[in-house]
Amino acid sequence: MSESAPHIAPGPADDVDVMTRDIADVPAVEVITTLSVHLMSAAAVKLGLAEDGEAHKDLDEARKLITALAGLVTAAAPEVGSYHAGPLRDGLKTLQLAFREASAYPDVPGKGPGEKLTGPVH
Repeated sequence: MSESAPHIAPGPADDVDVMTRDIADVPAVEVITTLSVHLMSAAAVKLGLAEDGEAHKDLDEARKLITALAGLVTAAAPEVGSYHAGPLRDGLKTLQLAFREASAYPDVPGKGPGEKLTGPVH
């Protein structure tokens, strides 16, 4: 009879090792842009811009997401360069304007979500 090691299913520690190796191969600019896209997508849903939008509309949540995105984009722009920062800024501005449009009582320019970080959006 041959003795072989029992098969052990991979556990959470193995998953962390795989994820750590995977994330080590990803450039910072890709992590930053991916996170930005996730924040943009979540904000768009909370603004009611997705399919069945009104069912998911939550302007308080959208404000938080847009402000977080503004912080990330503002802080990361010098690090990722204008090639990557330009589209992120454009997406952010579009969401800021959509927020103003979706609001029953729009914030004055300079007081909207993230505008403390980006400056007034018109």
